[in-house]
Amino acid sequence: MKDFPPRLENKFYLTEGGTETDILYKWGFELPEFAMFPLLDNPEADRVIRDIYRRYFDVAHKHDTGMLILGHDYRASPDWGAKLGYTPEALAEMERRTIGFLDSLRREYEGKVSDVYIAGCVGPRGDAYGTGGGISEAEAEDYHSVQLTTLKSTPADMAISLTLNNIPEAIGIVRAAKAIKIPIGISLTLTTEGRLRSGPSLREAIEAIEEKTDGAAAWYGTNCSHPLEFASALADDGPWLDRLRYIRPNAVKMDKIALCKLGHLEDGDPVELGQQMGDVARRFPRADILGGCCGTDERHLGEIAKNVNSLRRKVEA
Repeated sequence: MKDFPPRLENKFYLTEGGTETDILYKWGFELPEFAMFPLLDNPEADRVIRDIYRRYFDVAHKHDTGMLILGHDYRASPDWGAKLGYTPEALAEMERRTIGFLDSLRREYEGKVSDVYIAGCVGPRGDAYGTGGGISEAEAEDYHSVQLTTLKSTPADMAISLTLNNIPEAIGIVRAAKAIKIPIGISLTLTTEGRLRSGPSLREAIEAIEEKTDGAAAWYGTNCSHPLEFASALADDGPWLDRLRYIRPNAVKMDKIALCKLGHLEDGDPVELGQQMGDVARRFPRADILGGCCGTDERHLGEIAKNVNSLRRKVEA
């Protein structure tokens, strides 16, 4: 289903921030294999994460934005689940609980935040900071169908696949989602040179995925890169930019592997990031699903919302 969720009149969709980095470095909870869903069984962690998401919702309420939010399920796919000791049945149950967590927050804020959509989070089969490995289109379709089938049975409105570096894997994910009839957004991550780690430019990747899937993805985006890193990728003009809706920057410009090895939170300058994302929104008005990734929290989201709304008011005037 293309262009889902529906575009809003004079509003944009806010996403969550860098929840995993917040949980790791600000709150001190361990994420084995970078998986957040096991924390659903930790009452204290569940309380902290719920409060983090409430702060996201509070930003949306203050700035009158819609929301498209992800939860704990970035690692809720078969290989990662097995590494963490989950049977297929237990992993499916954790997926359902993850979406239930988000749905409970949506209901909690009903009447305060409108146009809230929930998405399941589909991570890559391999290392997000590698090249994506040798996975084929068919292997990716078969592998990711497992998580997507579970998501189809939940209140999730769609799925979003994050930090992809491999075109064949993205193609397989889109084909799996199309077969299961669940909308899918594809978010690609870029190096400091503005390219996928596997080599292609953002334009080349999107055009290749579009061609091999008959344009079945809802939209495309980029996450886990700073605006100064993806600026060169977005300078490549063309019709492909009309399919770009989703942008979630890191708080700082830094190589992702180095960023992960720091052992502490790098949150940059929220005001500066908000201004940079306001400029992104000015240059790419069709990008209407905006938020943050590593190092960002409600402060960054508030600055992004303030700047994007200011821009939209100027355009309306």
